[in-house]
Amino acid sequence: MRALVAQDGAVRIVDAAEPEPGPGQVRIRVEAAAVNPVDLATAAGVLADNRLMPHHETYALGWDVAGVVDRAGPGVTGVRPGERVIGLSDRLTDPLKAQADLVVLDETAVAPAPAGVAAPEASTLPLNALTALQALDLAGLAEGETLLVTGAAGGVGGYLVELAVARGLRVAAVAAPGDEALVRGFGAEWFVPRDADLAAAVRAVVPGGVHGLVDAAVVGLPALDAVRNGGAFVAVTAGQAPVPLRGIRVSTVFIRADAAQLREVAKLAEAGRLSLRVAGTYPLDRAAEAYERLRKGGLRGRLVLLP
Repeated sequence: MRALVAQDGAVRIVDAAEPEPGPGQVRIRVEAAAVNPVDLATAAGVLADNRLMPHHETYALGWDVAGVVDRAGPGVTGVRPGERVIGLSDRLTDPLKAQADLVVLDETAVAPAPAGVAAPEASTLPLNALTALQALDLAGLAEGETLLVTGAAGGVGGYLVELAVARGLRVAAVAAPGDEALVRGFGAEWFVPRDADLAAAVRAVVPGGVHGLVDAAVVGLPALDAVRNGGAFVAVTAGQAPVPLRGIRVSTVFIRADAAQLREVAKLAEAGRLSLRVAGTYPLDRAAEAYERLRKGGLRGRLVLLP
């Protein structure tokens, strides 16, 4: 089968033996695999340089998958062969990941795909929606409290706004001026242009500062002053959490696969409560073009590879 890897910083397709599922695992025939910024970082060796994974000559690529289970290992009960699923390949050192013809995942990393949703759109859910959901859990805000989301027009940021609103939070969204209508459409109550004095602009609409902030745009320390004393700050990128001044609880979300949470976001997507945005699709053999387009930035939605 074909699998996408990074070698010496370049993205390449290699021939690989078809993987076989072990106990508690399923094999998925990939229909769509989203490309995320973490894939760029992996391909460039950034994760290894930051000691998040060992240095290797070759790195497997791809976290998100939508496809069909074609084989199940012993003990699998949650999904069955022939079922459409979504899944998250969250182990950095797996020799084969989701950007391939086939991928093997633990059953605990897989859930039924949202009904009525095409594979490219479904593949944008696992990594970004679970990052958003787990970041909100870390923030620990109560219904009616205020949340600031930086990078609210991005893949993680958009899901953050929608999931926060679904929990009854009041959301202030930071994005480019041209994205105001987009993030308000996600449910944001307040809009803050990203080129504004962030703390001053936020405190002008939320006196005293917000109860919590999820920093999807990696603003870091300059965003901390928008949070009230004793509030919560959640970083979504390792190494970018600021010092916990003024009693603010500072944490970093480290994404993990979770079948129950995947089912939750799939149901929300199925009900039309999450916006699934595909910026473009590429066949697997043109993956290098997709990576280069993502590297240039400016996308609203995810690029998706189609094996």
